[in-house]
Amino acid sequence: MLGTMPLLWHVHQRCRQAHHLDYAVVATDDHRIEATCRQLGIPCIMTGEHPTGTDRVAECAQRLQADAYINVQGDEPFISPEAIDAVSHALTRPDADALAVNAYATLSDAAAVIDHNVVKVVIDDNDKALMFSRQPIPYPKSHHPTYLRQLGLYGFTRDGLELFRQLEQGPVERAEGIEMLRLVEHGYGVRMVPVPDNGIAIDTPEDLERARAML
Repeated sequence: MLGTMPLLWHVHQRCRQAHHLDYAVVATDDHRIEATCRQLGIPCIMTGEHPTGTDRVAECAQRLQADAYINVQGDEPFISPEAIDAVSHALTRPDADALAVNAYATLSDAAAVIDHNVVKVVIDDNDKALMFSRQPIPYPKSHHPTYLRQLGLYGFTRDGLELFRQLEQGPVERAEGIEMLRLVEHGYGVRMVPVPDNGIAIDTPEDLERARAML
């Protein structure tokens, strides 16, 4: 619980506040989560078991027809509606050329740089992801770089999501446990979208305590 409400309620509320989403639904394979959604009046789709959340979204896409899909991870209660809209805009603007987009923020917390629960990303000059890792990247051999944090906020065109579903997990994705590496490993671009830092994701009991203190 975060405050008086379950974590998923907070995430769903942020999604509902975004201006460019037509519909927000919880996808899960856990009947306890489904029951919680029923109690709260939150739309929910039960899926099979999947290795990642995006694979789960891909199953949902076979039931929900749309031009684009936004995946907001359920551990991001402080994600801003503006960040969701930024990802949606980057995916659907007339000159959009990416099958997938991913939000990121500048890391200002030194402890987070070495925290393996915080995924770091390196970006090229065209705003495409070069690499994601739980380790500090780039390595500060000669100077101190600016570190960037990947947020659990992804967007896919319908074709991009189908491509993701068909691709096999590569060795780097399996080692790091970072699903967007699937596209990078297979040579497909992931456009990165800068957004303001949204606080913390809830990955550990310590994160939950910090989140409770922020309310």
